Amino acid sequence: MSTGVSQAQPAHNEEPFTFITWSNQTAKGYKGSFQVPENRSLQESRHLTIHYVRFPATGKKPGPPIVYLAGGPGGSGIMAINYRFEMFMALREYGDVIALDQRGTGRSNDLPNCESHQIIPPLEKISDTQYIEKHRKALQECLSFWKEEGVDLAGYNTRENAWDLEALRQHLDSEKIVLWGTSYGSHLALAALRQMEGAIDRIILSSAEGLDQTIKLPARTESYLERLQLAVDQQPAAKAAYPDIKALIKRVHNKLEQNPIKIQIPQREGGNLDYLLQRRDMQQIASAFIADPKSAAHLLHFYRAIDLGQTPAFEQAPRRYFPAGFLNPGSPITLSAMPTAMDIASGISKQRKLKVKAQAENALLGNYLNFSYHYDGLAEELDLGDTFRSNPRSDTPVLLLSGTLDGRTYIESQREVISGLKNATLVTVNNAGHNLFMASPEIQNTINQFIEERPLEKTTLTLTLPDFSPE
Repeated sequence: MSTGVSQAQPAHNEEPFTFITWSNQTAKGYKGSFQVPENRSLQESRHLTIHYVRFPATGKKPGPPIVYLAGGPGGSGIMAINYRFEMFMALREYGDVIALDQRGTGRSNDLPNCESHQIIPPLEKISDTQYIEKHRKALQECLSFWKEEGVDLAGYNTRENAWDLEALRQHLDSEKIVLWGTSYGSHLALAALRQMEGAIDRIILSSAEGLDQTIKLPARTESYLERLQLAVDQQPAAKAAYPDIKALIKRVHNKLEQNPIKIQIPQREGGNLDYLLQRRDMQQIASAFIADPKSAAHLLHFYRAIDLGQTPAFEQAPRRYFPAGFLNPGSPITLSAMPTAMDIASGISKQRKLKVKAQAENALLGNYLNFSYHYDGLAEELDLGDTFRSNPRSDTPVLLLSGTLDGRTYIESQREVISGLKNATLVTVNNAGHNLFMASPEIQNTINQFIEERPLEKTTLTLTLPDFSPE
């Protein structure tokens, strides 16, 4: 690995800072910022301030700065320190570690959210066509709103985001940087690999999303569910409760299609709101809850309860997995600029679009795996095109950690991502899901070996499964 120079003192536009996590862990570092154009293709573009937190290296021979790229799109790298604190601290052995808030996220976000006039009626059964049309109208409203607010959405794409990494490298006065990303963060890292390959020392990825994989293939969910079934079958009580997961899901969807059920959604401020639970709701909930084994366990409980004629205990699951509109029934459809524009810009190739359409007709989750699929034909001027979406080719060392029970970026898709990377190493993590970085000390050990340029001791890791049984 290329050598680097750790900055133990504040650099330009930095000041000393003590980060305190949600659990009161602390680490001293620096908070800094740098300026970038909102849209580099326009001379008169306004400038954005990009914020980051830097923790100086602790090792005796630090390498290049290690830059964390959050997922989403829309995730805050600085906020991620709270739930990946141990990993941020461990990587300081190898170089300065930087939590970056990408443009339009966290402390780097000066964009207004858009509250449209479109409302999904909470107690009325409407068709998918009507539902999608309301969302399309909401996007059209928001595109006009952001334009009136002076936001240049053409600046919120992964290509501009990647050039921000080059600006960060220059700001840090470093010859090279190491990229460390997950999910959308891997999407960004792959784009950067094409744009600034010579300035990237190596890349650490998990749950990779390729440049033409923003919209997931519906048929891959079926293969994932087969792997989930094999995991459930290892536990006798769970196997008895879920002998056929696919059949259970199909049965519940058919039941809700015929007779939606009235439920109550708990509100943060207290009380409940009535809501008519429809088949489409469960498809969208499932699209998020299949991310990890623990969330999948909740999902199975939901389906079993509905199948038995009971009310699913949605309140027992983390709120972050639910669609925002589901948690706030009757509220206007609200959109955030950065993730909306990023997904539209990365888009989908014509060939993949046809494949998604064909597969969605019979897939259990239909075409709800990524909602931006339904924005097709709107804001086409933002689309980066098929040249952007082609797989990068590179000799740069890349480590990819893939979970077999990742229901968001399927393991088959992740293998396709690295097909053009000659110096890529795939580590399969059995029983891991989408959020695997903190799932086992073995993962940190594997990353350490990769950074130290040592042969990996294992290319297959196995984690303990959660309890899938209904109790």
